[in-house]
Amino acid sequence: MVPLSNLLAFSLASVVLIAVPGPSVLFVIGRSLALGWKGGVLTVLGNATGQLVQVAAVALGLGIVVAQSVILFTVVKFAGAAYLVYLGIQAIRHRHSRIEAEHQPAHSTPWRRLVGEGAVVGATNPKSVVFFVAVLPQFVDYASGAIPFQLGLLGSVFLVIALVSDSMWAIAAGTARRWFARSPGRGSAVEVTGGALMIGLGGTLALTGSKS
Repeated sequence: MVPLSNLLAFSLASVVLIAVPGPSVLFVIGRSLALGWKGGVLTVLGNATGQLVQVAAVALGLGIVVAQSVILFTVVKFAGAAYLVYLGIQAIRHRHSRIEAEHQPAHSTPWRRLVGEGAVVGATNPKSVVFFVAVLPQFVDYASGAIPFQLGLLGSVFLVIALVSDSMWAIAAGTARRWFARSPGRGSAVEVTGGALMIGLGGTLALTGSKS
């Protein structure tokens, strides 16, 4: 079991790290600008689900294999980057139909799809794999045993904190989008901005070094 002191220290460190906007926050903001706050929150849920897979991989010892293998790391990196670019392009392409659909509640993107898209991005984020591999073991009490359980618990705590924080970003960005969407021209521009943000994030991820 993780000692209470270690758990509290890790929770505090997680709050500090999550408070600084990173790739996940930029992705959530981009999605919320393109889809609204509900789409953003569902994306946050999916992103956390995908990263939960990474936590499980790290707990089982698979995460370090990806983090240390240049080939596997590069494959995951480019897969995630390509998917982000794809989502950005889709947001821009369908901006007009989505604005019109806001006035027709029956016509909306299925929640399972939004969660699934977020999960793919979360699971293929190479930087979070490196983070989990590098940080989680530092707060484990090896003398207590049950190392996989401790790693899984620490990772879950991080994801819960991130889920709350990212959801707040999603609601804030989605609320701003609703104001802009009152004008078709402004609404279209906001969706283009959201799509461009995702495309730029994907490009940045693809151009970063294999271990950066």
